[in-house]
Amino acid sequence: MFPEKVYYEPDALSYKLGQALKKKYSEVPWVPVESHNRIDELRTQPNSAFRDLKRLLIVGVRKTHRYVPNAKTSDFLVPYTSSGCSAMCLYCYLVCNYNKCSYLRLFVNREEMLEKLKRTALRAERDLTFEIGSNSDLVLENTITHNLEWTIERFAEQEKGFITFPTKFSMVEPLLPLKHHGRAIFRMSVNPQEVIRTIELGTSPLKQRIHALNQMADAGYRTGLLIAPVILLDDWKKQYLELLETLSSELSERAKRGIGIEVIFMTYSYVHRAINTEGFPKGPDLFDSGRMTGRGKGKYCYRPEVRAEAEEFLRLEIEKRFGPSSILYIV
Repeated sequence: MFPEKVYYEPDALSYKLGQALKKKYSEVPWVPVESHNRIDELRTQPNSAFRDLKRLLIVGVRKTHRYVPNAKTSDFLVPYTSSGCSAMCLYCYLVCNYNKCSYLRLFVNREEMLEKLKRTALRAERDLTFEIGSNSDLVLENTITHNLEWTIERFAEQEKGFITFPTKFSMVEPLLPLKHHGRAIFRMSVNPQEVIRTIELGTSPLKQRIHALNQMADAGYRTGLLIAPVILLDDWKKQYLELLETLSSELSERAKRGIGIEVIFMTYSYVHRAINTEGFPKGPDLFDSGRMTGRGKGKYCYRPEVRAEAEEFLRLEIEKRFGPSSILYIV
């Protein structure tokens, strides 16, 4: 059952969405807290409780609305209607501090956030693109709040700007009939099916993700593809070749037309490893001392020569199937 318990800021119940969530989940305990950002009884949980924390839901009011400049597929990263996720990807960058970021937090003041988005877009001299899904998976969140449907149609009412969001989930049916007017860009994140099965726990299978991307393209959305994060397991060449072959054969011609591909290599950390060792004792160990090296405080990345080989391999195989201009960036 999800959620097993809801922690909430009392002020959240003064918003329509907060009231709707209270009614929707009236059969589970609701625990008042001073701040969604600091819940002491959760922050003190051991790493082994990670799975249990994923079954909680936090409802609050977002107070931070600072846009972060971005130089990849958007102009700004935008704090939006949720943070965290109920899935359990073993590498997730949101798990910066697991007992704060592991669970799904929903923010009920969506009207304020959307109004700032629209004002910023209209005041700009050119069309800006806003990444609204960098802190959560909005397709997953939409199954609870319908916020993504609400946002797409309202943002599309204006004449400037674009919103974009990535996902690892296939539940796109509510988005297909929306009047998006081309102002929403849908990006599907993919990995080899074996990586999805063993590492991206609780997310949609590869075949379903591909089908969802085809559906969104057929519905007239601009679409993109993330191969992310690239994880260099022992048989990584075989796995990523199979992935690219599957994408090439099963993506529709409409989905492939002009598609932009983002390639992102995995960054791992001491925090991830500690959580995974205790929370997922039978799971794969993503730390590879032969391929990884330290980077910054508490982080691991692939050694330069290892990464260079993998980047060259992936670039060649992607361009062979999708064309030389298909790769937006590799990081």
